[in-house]
Formats: sequence, C-alpha cells, structure tokens
Amino acid sequence: MSPTFGSDPQLIQGIVAGGTVSLVQAQEGSEDNSEQGSADIRERGINARDVVCGLAASQRTPYVIAALQEAKKRGAKTIFINCNPPGDIKVQADILICPVPGPEVIMGSTRMKAGSAQKMVLNILTTAVMIKSGKVYENMMIDLQQNSKKLVERSKKIIMIATGVSYEQAQNYLIQAGGQVKSAIVMAITNLDLKTVQKMLAENDGFIKKALNEWRSGK
Repeated sequence: MSPTFGSDPQLIQGIVAGGTVSLVQAQEGSEDNSEQGSADIRERGINARDVVCGLAASQRTPYVIAALQEAKKRGAKTIFINCNPPGDIKVQADILICPVPGPEVIMGSTRMKAGSAQKMVLNILTTAVMIKSGKVYENMMIDLQQNSKKLVERSKKIIMIATGVSYEQAQNYLIQAGGQVKSAIVMAITNLDLKTVQKMLAENDGFIKKALNEWRSGK
C-alpha cells in the first residue's frame, strides 16, 4: 500500500504465522502455534485504536484464532475472513466476512480458490481504507510515490485527467509540487502556490474535494 497510495508503512501491517520468512519458505506447523499468535499481537502493541483482521480458510487455525482473541482482549476491533458459510463460524469476531468459493478443484489444499477469494476481500478492505483516508480523487490514486519511471508517467497522466492540462503542464505542476500528485492537482485547478495548497489540504484532512469546495466557497 505504501508506494501505491503513499500511505504510512505502519498503517497496514501483515502478521504471518512463522514470520515473514514463511512468505518464501514454508514454516510447517507454525499455524498451529496459538501461543505465538497471542505473542505477535502483544509484540505489536495492539490496542483499542487498532483493527485486527484474521485470515483462515477454515476456522481451525490456532495461530489466527489466538491472535484474534488477544486483540479483542486488548480492545481492538476484530474481523475474521473465512471461507465457510457464516452460520458455521464459531470464532468470535466483531465482523465476519465469509466468501464461499466452494470445494477446491484439487482436494487437499486451501491455498488455491480460498486463498484467491481472501486476497480479493483484502483488496476491497484496503482500497476502502485508502478512499476514506483521502488518497483517492474521483477514481484515481493521488498520493502514489514516483519510485519508478512508470509511476512518474502515471502521475502525470492522473494530473492531466483530473485537471485537463497538457502533458507539459502536468509535468511542470508535478515538479513545482515536489512530486506530490495531490498538491499538483489542486495547484493546477486553483492556480495557487504550493505552500497555500498544502495548508488547504492539511486543513481538510488531505481530501481534494473538501479543499476545493472550501476554496470555491471563499472566492
């Protein structure tokens, strides 16, 4: 999420049974370690300001269940994404999300259809968070980071679409804004300087529409 939406890397964190090494090398049995599930939540300092989302294709994963229980104990809101029908779920969570993709094509693993379904749910959740955080204008990402030539060009295109300026103008605004797509868009629309635009956005929680509405009402 960080390079795509320019979000704080600490905002959305992945906690994986067996640690991040398990993403590239299987750590068999780590999902059965309920003690570690609880410990990982405590280690992150989870509290009432957090939301913890547990993923398990079935509802028998001790690591995930223990992590959700610990999070709930510490006051966090909890979500459980599971691929069983809702009526079958016994795990306690504030919100249940239950995509039911049906039996796997090849019996013996839940890492295929179930895993794909859960990934889609996570995409929906994180995208909604970014929209509610003011990192989307219309249907465009407006806080993306220019970490590659592709993203630099995408940034210019977004400015062009959002404001109707030419490619050269979009490039100039992006330079003037120090690479901040959001600021460049507001600068192009209002013809205001960067410092003023940044103040406007800060006063409106980073939302372009709110900032522009305030600017128009004050004209």
